[in-house]
Amino acid sequence: MADVHSKKVRSYNMSRIRSKDTKPEMLVRSWLHRQGYRFRLHDKKLPGKPDIVLPKYKTVIFVHGCFWHGHKRCRYFVLPKTRTKWWINKINGNIERDKKVKRELKKLGWNVINIWACKIKNIQGINHELFNIHYSTPVNMSRNR
Repeated sequence: MADVHSKKVRSYNMSRIRSKDTKPEMLVRSWLHRQGYRFRLHDKKLPGKPDIVLPKYKTVIFVHGCFWHGHKRCRYFVLPKTRTKWWINKINGNIERDKKVKRELKKLGWNVINIWACKIKNIQGINHELFNIHYSTPVNMSRNR
């Protein structure tokens, strides 16, 4: 199946996709800040440059886009009908890299939290996801903020 866009339009569309400061990431950052957490962003010293780093709690947060990170059984993860094989390899590579980064961070003693973009589409989703994380992390983040 041919692409529905010209190469120029497709290139423009792909160039508009952000890797950081995405809307879901900004929502999580805003929620954390309102709760009194202070954090760093995209720490290059850590494997995988986590989206959010909470050094005080030795915790990192990755906000994953459902398409790019292959969120199984998610309505936002649909493989494109063009260049399907290439996309499968691309997304599987992202998934493997995510697993490797998580292993490396855990080896260094960090707690790793993955948040899927589809779970935080609205304020109720944000509150639900982050409230559950708030009380279920190995390091209780609710103490001594």
